[in-house]
Amino acid sequence: MNQIKGLAINDISCVGRCSLTVALPIISAMGIECSILPTAVLSTHTGGFTGYTCLMLDDQITPIVNHWKSINREYDFIYSGFLCSKAQIDLVIDLINQFKTNDNLVLVDPAMADNGKLYSLFDMDFVEKMKELCKKADVLVPNITEACLLTGMEYIPGIQSKEYITELIYHLSKFGVNNIVLTGVSFKEGNIGVATYDVSRDEFRYYAREQIEGYYHGTGDIFASVLIGALAKGLDLLDAAKIAVDFTVDSIIETKKKDNYDEKYGVDFEKVLPKLMTNDVLSK
Repeated sequence: MNQIKGLAINDISCVGRCSLTVALPIISAMGIECSILPTAVLSTHTGGFTGYTCLMLDDQITPIVNHWKSINREYDFIYSGFLCSKAQIDLVIDLINQFKTNDNLVLVDPAMADNGKLYSLFDMDFVEKMKELCKKADVLVPNITEACLLTGMEYIPGIQSKEYITELIYHLSKFGVNNIVLTGVSFKEGNIGVATYDVSRDEFRYYAREQIEGYYHGTGDIFASVLIGALAKGLDLLDAAKIAVDFTVDSIIETKKKDNYDEKYGVDFEKVLPKLMTNDVLSK
C-alpha cells in the first residue's frame, strides 16, 4: 500500500494545543505523511490568553504552493482549518483549484464561531467569503453555530430536535458537498456528538458520547484531524466520525484527571495517541 500523503492548512499556535500543533502529531500517528501550510504564527492561541503575538504568512502561501507545483507534489487529502482573513480564504481556494483531483478529498472546517457567536476576529463579510470555500469541500465539518451562520438558520442552544438538525444539514448540502459532519449535536441531556449526512444516499446517521462539563480549546481541531485521517484510510463517514468523537472525548477525560487543569492549554491528547496507533480498524 502506498504511503498516504495529506496536507493540513492551519495556523501554528506555539503554545496551547490547537491548529497545526495537534493536526500534525495526530495525522502522523495514524501512519499518514502530513505536510503543513501555516497561515500564521502565534505565540499562543487567542482563547484565554492576552498579549499574544501574531505573524500573518499571507505573502508566503503563494510561493510555497508554486514550489510544490514545481516538484509535482500531490496530496491524497487537503484539510483546511482556521483561516485568519478573507484574503487567506482566496489563497486556499486557489490552492484547492491547483491540487484537487478526482481521487483526493478536501475537508473544510469553517472554523469561525462557537456557542452562538462569531469569534472576535471575524464579521459577516468573512462568513460570506467562507461560503465560497465551503463549496470546494468534499467533506464539510461545521459546528452548530457555524452551520447556522452559513445557512441563515436560527441558532438554538442546548438540546436540539432531529427535525432541526435535518433541516440545518439539508441547507448545508446546498453548497454542493458530498458529505457533512455536523458537530455539537445533542438530542438528550448529558450526551453530545455528531450527525453525519451522505448526500448521494440521502442518509443521516448519528453518534454521541457523554458530555463532559467545561470548555476545551482545540477539540475541534483534534476531531477534524482524526476524521480526515480515518477517511483517508478508507473508513466510511460514520465509522470515521465515531473514531474522531471517541478520541476527542477520551482526550478530555485524560485532561480532567489532572488536579491543576488550565483550560487555556488544551487537552492531553498525547496520552491517547497510542489508541490511534493500535486501532485495528485504522491499521487495515
